[in-house]
Amino acid sequence: MDHPAFLERGGARRGPLEVDSSGEEKIMDQQITQSQKNDRRSLRRWMNPRRRFGAAVLGAAAMIAMLFAVPAQAAETAVPDSETIAQRVAETKERLSATEGGKLVWAAMEAHGGLQRWYENGPIRFRFRFAPQAEGRAATDTVQIVDTWSARAVHFLAEDSSKSFGWDGSEAWVRPAGAELPVNARFWSLTPYYFVAMPFVLGDPGVRHETEGSLELEGRTYDLVRITFDSGTGDAPDDYYVLLVDREDHSVGGVRYVVSYPGFFPEGGHTPENLLVFDGAQTVDGIILPHGSRGFPWQEQGPGDTVSVKNTLSEVSFHPGTPDAAFHRPSDSSVQEGL
Repeated sequence: MDHPAFLERGGARRGPLEVDSSGEEKIMDQQITQSQKNDRRSLRRWMNPRRRFGAAVLGAAAMIAMLFAVPAQAAETAVPDSETIAQRVAETKERLSATEGGKLVWAAMEAHGGLQRWYENGPIRFRFRFAPQAEGRAATDTVQIVDTWSARAVHFLAEDSSKSFGWDGSEAWVRPAGAELPVNARFWSLTPYYFVAMPFVLGDPGVRHETEGSLELEGRTYDLVRITFDSGTGDAPDDYYVLLVDREDHSVGGVRYVVSYPGFFPEGGHTPENLLVFDGAQTVDGIILPHGSRGFPWQEQGPGDTVSVKNTLSEVSFHPGTPDAAFHRPSDSSVQEGL
């Protein structure tokens, strides 16, 4: 599984965008490839907002949500059968049980709702606002849906839903072709998700887990698990994370990390270490996620005093009926070359 490194992110939060009466077809066309014409016709009939919601103009976020709530019978969905899910979950548990660090990661998965439920819920849709606190730093705000099974993603800019980008499992794409984006599409496609989805994304093959003592932070005691990667795992195998697992309830309280993405560090190396502290808790279909996080520079004895970034996670929902074609690269998009 690709594990894009984390980079400071941000985006000015805007109100719902209005789209014209043809908006449902525009949104759908961004996701369904030419080869899916027949399924697309049935999807268009099903998701016509005038039939389902009257003639009121819908915001872009609502239009995107409608796309990913299509009935399972309309097309092949992105969720595998229950037997396949159960097999992966069993293999993950066995792999994590081999080390003390892995056992802590599995306990964290259980505390957050369980890996079985995570996969069964299907693709996750959410809005992620990344706001660096340094003066002059721009913000990034996207509505995105991610295939939790195969790590594919589609983003729409919250301030302009006509622009989208994503990762189809092998290529990063941008739509309209050649559109300018506030982020590197390949890097950003899965970066917010990777942090939102901790600890569930930390059990894949190629991920190593090692206990690393404990940490007292904001009145809680955390056991630490250092996460590293085998060579060749994802775009940035030199990334590392230190997961904060609450000693009492095994919830994830935060993570230390570095960014080594070769697109930013072609000669090797990485950023200084930073800490994200996860804030609040929201339960969606049995899965416990934070409401957001605060970033700090990590110093030798602990976090710095200055908040460097504030992240907000909102509008979270799961969509097991999402068609697999929703994650295909649009035919009128351009492919990002290189990292």
